[in-house]
Amino acid sequence: MIKQTLIAIGAIVVSTSAPVYAQDASDTGGQDVQTIVERASAAAYYQGKDGRASVHMSILDSQGRERTRDFTILRTDVGDVDNGEQRFYVLFSRPADISKMAFLVWKHADTNDDRWLYLPALDLVKRIAPSDERTSFVGSHFFYEDVSGRGPNEDNHVLEEVTDAYYVVNSTPKDPDSVEFASYKNWIHKATFIPVKTEYYDAAGEVYRTYTASAVETIDGRPTVVGSKMADTRIGGETRMSYGDVAYDLDLPDDIFSERYLRNPPRRHLR
Repeated sequence: MIKQTLIAIGAIVVSTSAPVYAQDASDTGGQDVQTIVERASAAAYYQGKDGRASVHMSILDSQGRERTRDFTILRTDVGDVDNGEQRFYVLFSRPADISKMAFLVWKHADTNDDRWLYLPALDLVKRIAPSDERTSFVGSHFFYEDVSGRGPNEDNHVLEEVTDAYYVVNSTPKDPDSVEFASYKNWIHKATFIPVKTEYYDAAGEVYRTYTASAVETIDGRPTVVGSKMADTRIGGETRMSYGDVAYDLDLPDDIFSERYLRNPPRRHLR
């Protein structure tokens, strides 16, 4: 596994003084905005045919108090089409009160995703309703939807700016009643198509939630986010995530992404 830092923490903070150019075919390499967004989604969620990562989550509240979570995430693509069907499996190992808790996502291209959460203390598998997908993921500043990503076709996209380093895309939901935001803005790195910053705006046009990719490395030849954070001004504080032991193309069996493995984790594939 070869790791080479691509984007340092300071470099991904978008400078307000970065030069801006008019939107035209030469600025985008002939790509329309939908293609740019689809490539960004593919870079963020579809590297390789499947993958695994160990994740450390640090949740800081508005007073700086910290809680942590450790988990392993498995992912597989269904078929070989970018931005198509996917499956995600997440198993928590720390702290003790959530150890063995498991989360399963069946991501669909054109319909609501299916999500399940296994609560070992109750020996209960809970179905997560589509209306809950934009609620807190295990008490963090990330949402359930952030784990598997938002589909490129769920929003209308406008290419707002093109700078030396970024495509800046403004997106509005096609179904505004299904989300709490009015719009969001993505800074998409032109060389890698990794979204390195996302700002969510409320109805008054104020930023209330900000995602940042704090570190990106090349792993197995693929640009990969290995550090990220989400901040929310409404509740204060932020959640940071760091990714280790990232691997791709593991030939994960399809059947481990099913309800039966929520209670009986596929240990061999989680190591």
